[in-house]
Amino acid sequence: MPIQSFTRGPSSALLLVNYGREKGLALARLLAGSGLSMEQLQDPNSLLSAAQELRLVSNLLALLGHPPGLGYEVGTRYHFSTYGLFGYGLISSATPAAALNLALRFLPLTYAFATIGYCQEPGQGVLTFGEPPVADAAVRTFLLERDMAAAAVLMQEIVGQDFQLLRLTRCGAPPAVRGTGAAQGIFGLAPEYRADRHSLVFERRFLDRPLPQANPLTVSMCEQLCAQLLERRQAHPGAAAQVRQQLEALPAGSVPDLPSMARLTRTSVRTLKRRLQEEGTSYRQLLLQQRSAQALELLANPGLSLTQVAERLGFSDLSSFSQSFKRWFGVAPSVYRQGGSG
Repeated sequence: MPIQSFTRGPSSALLLVNYGREKGLALARLLAGSGLSMEQLQDPNSLLSAAQELRLVSNLLALLGHPPGLGYEVGTRYHFSTYGLFGYGLISSATPAAALNLALRFLPLTYAFATIGYCQEPGQGVLTFGEPPVADAAVRTFLLERDMAAAAVLMQEIVGQDFQLLRLTRCGAPPAVRGTGAAQGIFGLAPEYRADRHSLVFERRFLDRPLPQANPLTVSMCEQLCAQLLERRQAHPGAAAQVRQQLEALPAGSVPDLPSMARLTRTSVRTLKRRLQEEGTSYRQLLLQQRSAQALELLANPGLSLTQVAERLGFSDLSSFSQSFKRWFGVAPSVYRQGGSG
């Protein structure tokens, strides 16, 4: 099943947003069109769609002007703790080889969009990366670079600080404009272009060393929980998708209560709440996503005053709308419309 068919936790998206804010970008513009708020990104129980994270990537690239090598730089920030329970299962494995096997089994829990494989050559281990199936070339390149760098960092944190890459290969020609500093590659290693595959090559001996934090009980527990988590994150069309469809069909400002939504989706309140909880969300979160997305769409219309936007969203007055918008995106709607940062 494609990785995009799985929902994902908020850690990767939060990392992207925090990186953008460090660069002085406005929170509202980083989140624009994603239907996400900082409240959701800071909630460990939130689940995001792959499309939502892709929107954050697209926003980040556009706001920064598509700098070359940005994926490598961002990817080096993905440490084992970013992956939660999955990450602890990796460092608790008996050897790096066992950790690598575990990682490939539960790849959708890594936040990667690239298809990652492993093969062996004489004395060498090779991690291969298939290009993410994303239409936008800039986003595709960023994701490939990010996933390669994140994999290298994870390998180093599992194996030890002496882990080094022998080669970093990329298909195709080098970019017209090269990055500088940390953006040139991974661990100071520049990419070799016009290769037959995107890959990270390292000495195979690294995979056989015993890991100091090996704990078979922890690994067994993590495997069981990761299997359950993977099953839950398969993005089957479910209650959340039905609720989103109903909300999108309603005019801006329509805020049906839970019993009304239960009737629209032809289920009971109790069943709807349970199904949403099983999918890692709630009716309140879905309402928030929809309302915040509508707010950005209406603010993009210069023919509407802030008061008119507030009225169309169903707020009693402009002050209430401004307070809610600032809670969602970190800036007042007037600041967002003017293009200010926050």
